[in-house]
Amino acid sequence: CCGPWRDEQLAVCTPDGRRLATVERGAVRVLGLATQAVHLVGCRAGGALWVQQRSFTKPNNPGQWDTLMGGMVSAADSLHEALARETWEEAGMRLEQLQALAAGGHVQFTQPSSEAGATGYMVERIDWFHATVPEGVVPVNQDGEVARFECITHGEVHERLARGAFTPEAALVLAGFYGW
Repeated sequence: CCGPWRDEQLAVCTPDGRRLATVERGAVRVLGLATQAVHLVGCRAGGALWVQQRSFTKPNNPGQWDTLMGGMVSAADSLHEALARETWEEAGMRLEQLQALAAGGHVQFTQPSSEAGATGYMVERIDWFHATVPEGVVPVNQDGEVARFECITHGEVHERLARGAFTPEAALVLAGFYGW
């Protein structure tokens, strides 16, 4: 009944954050267990944002638009380690390359999951960050999870949000980024 098996352990925590155990990532949504994720909003000097189009082979939201980076916090990661690992895997960038990296906030996300014959449930806390990507630094995917990157204006981000082109998680993160 599990989703895709990934050989990745995620922490199982109490509502106050106390870690109880770990579980295979493919089982968390089937069981409705809460997970933690990180996202990075990548700004470019002058007002544009770097966004990624998810690979068309991703099991969830294939081909939809996302923040510069979004990924799970594994059981082996601290929040900062997950941010660094996922930023490298998805965008080929080291945190040290970015300017003005700062925590932006967090959002809670819950929705039914299509995994296990649509019997699962996604419960996730997303901690999001923002940073300036210096001129001349261009994201390059390392793990095959991104189809392409674009650097687009805020107006284009708003237009894509309005037509539902972003993943639900990215839409919430971007709403927080824009102060909506």
